Amino acid sequence: MNKKEIYTRLYKDYSKIYLDKIILSAFFSIVVAASTSAIAWLLDPAIKKIFIEKDQTLIFLIPFMIIIAFALKGTSLYFAKATMISVGEEVKKKLQFDMTKSLIKADTQTIDKKHSGNFISNLTYDVTHITNLLSHALLTLFKDSLTLIGLLCVMFTQNWKLALISIVMIPLAGLSAKTLGKRIGKVTTQAQEKSGFLTTYLVELFKNHKLIKIFQKESYENLRADRHLEQLKDKNKKILVVFLRMSPIMETLTGIMIAVLIFYSGKLMMQNELDINNFFSFLAAMMLAYQPVRSLSTLNMVLNQGLSAASRILPIIDNKNKIKDEKEAKTLTVKDAKINFKDVKFSYDVDKENIVLKEIDLEFAGGKMTSLVGNSGSGKSTILNLIPRFYDANSGDITIDNQSIYKTKIHSLRNNISLVSQETTLFDDTIKNNIKYANIDANDEEILRVAKLSYCDEFIELLPQKYDTIIGENGVRLSGGEKQRISIARAMMKKSSIILLDEATSSLDSDTESKIQNALSVLTKDKTTIVIAHRLSTILNSNNIYVIDTGRVVASGKHEELLENSKLYKNFYEKQIQK
Repeated sequence: MNKKEIYTRLYKDYSKIYLDKIILSAFFSIVVAASTSAIAWLLDPAIKKIFIEKDQTLIFLIPFMIIIAFALKGTSLYFAKATMISVGEEVKKKLQFDMTKSLIKADTQTIDKKHSGNFISNLTYDVTHITNLLSHALLTLFKDSLTLIGLLCVMFTQNWKLALISIVMIPLAGLSAKTLGKRIGKVTTQAQEKSGFLTTYLVELFKNHKLIKIFQKESYENLRADRHLEQLKDKNKKILVVFLRMSPIMETLTGIMIAVLIFYSGKLMMQNELDINNFFSFLAAMMLAYQPVRSLSTLNMVLNQGLSAASRILPIIDNKNKIKDEKEAKTLTVKDAKINFKDVKFSYDVDKENIVLKEIDLEFAGGKMTSLVGNSGSGKSTILNLIPRFYDANSGDITIDNQSIYKTKIHSLRNNISLVSQETTLFDDTIKNNIKYANIDANDEEILRVAKLSYCDEFIELLPQKYDTIIGENGVRLSGGEKQRISIARAMMKKSSIILLDEATSSLDSDTESKIQNALSVLTKDKTTIVIAHRLSTILNSNNIYVIDTGRVVASGKHEELLENSKLYKNFYEKQIQK
């Protein structure tokens, strides 16, 4: 996106809806400009009438008017800034919500391509710069440009010759700011990258803190943390230093300007073309103009920071899902829940030759349990991920009751599927809320029922707060088996026709596994169940077993048949017996 497109988009989607508040802020900016100009102008009659002509009639009025002007300036400035702060925070919230909404609905493949730490950095670091662009920069543009125009009017009123000399400073400051602005945009992009690296590192640090302790890598991680923080510090320091470069430039320009003005004013006074009261009023206006000129000169740098951030944020918000409903998509009607894979080919990156599934054909009988067996990396989990369309096959078709999942509405497809994975995912919430996540409207009676079926009630009743116990980040306060049982209870709550079990009992001890197998037999009764099986008990209970090897189906059948016909399966089975 070019600058014009970014500006148009930010106005249309994020500023336009707050136009009334922006206009109100602009009104207060006009008052600030008028009162600031009045302060400079009032010095003319103050010096002339009070100090030169010694007129006693204005000795109270002019100081009072100056007080009013300063008070009006301060109050208006407060309301102008407060209004734009409100706009800025509203815009910030909307940007963060739009980005979060986009990430929530994004394809799994999109999320997998980028570390969560980078997304978090976008949500915090980048959004702040865009907020500054839409609130701080906009206010500066209104307030300082209007103030500068008002002060220039005072300067031209007092002496047009001196005013013409003074305005030379404005394009010189603008030229310097334009050069520094390009530098700011580049450094801001680098700083965002470093911020993303730091956030990514912190996410990994919290996730792997036990690993760090057991391998005694605290010192090593201290060095890594210091390196990330040092790099971010350097980039942030560069940004601040670039901003500070305007100070010597502006101070030098101002010094030159005042020196020239004093010299030329002296000439004009000697020629009786300028009075002392006009000079002091002019000088006050010029000195008051220093701040708006400085702010406007740095405005370009703030704009470049915001544009740089927006160029990273807006593509995330605009992300279009590849996995979406077709125009003619229909609601999936499930009767037998029979699933068929027909010549399905899949790779996670279509541009590479790493084919995960190689034109496989599978049939999962409706209402029965089917197991997938094979070595790690053979493609078992990929098969499960294709059914709810977490990913789409490169070619071939997958049907449920002879309805292509690619021609049905995704919501209706996923509404009929439950998934229990070996990587148990829980929220930092109560046990009750984690169980009912599959059905937010579930009542306590339903929660208790699935808790008993999954044998969760055995450990829940021993907890001080029972079902209202907060389990911590990803269930950190629970054992692996307890977390897995909650995950199974959550799947039971959905009451779906198709159940996908990705090594669902892998974290359970033998006693708990036996209970869970009993619960699963109730859960999967008359339902299509696909299991990635490592446990012998699961395999023996299966109606059919597929042996997967390097993305191909190398054998299928019941347990006894495969023992005779498949060497790979026999080896797998014998390893299970030895456990």
